[in-house]
Amino acid sequence: MNVASPCIRDCRLDSTGACRGCFRTLDEIARWTQLSDRERLLVIAAAEAKRKEAGH
Repeated sequence: MNVASPCIRDCRLDSTGACRGCFRTLDEIARWTQLSDRERLLVIAAAEAKRKEAGH
């Protein structure tokens, strides 16, 4: 398995430091290529939770 990046090329940071496009933190974005598929899935799940909290 090779989990694709959730990046949608709408890179703008909100006041919490999360990207408004994919809802990942700068650290998560920077480390993406070094993460295992399991870790990537966890990042995507956390980003989805942040998206829902933001009302998107």
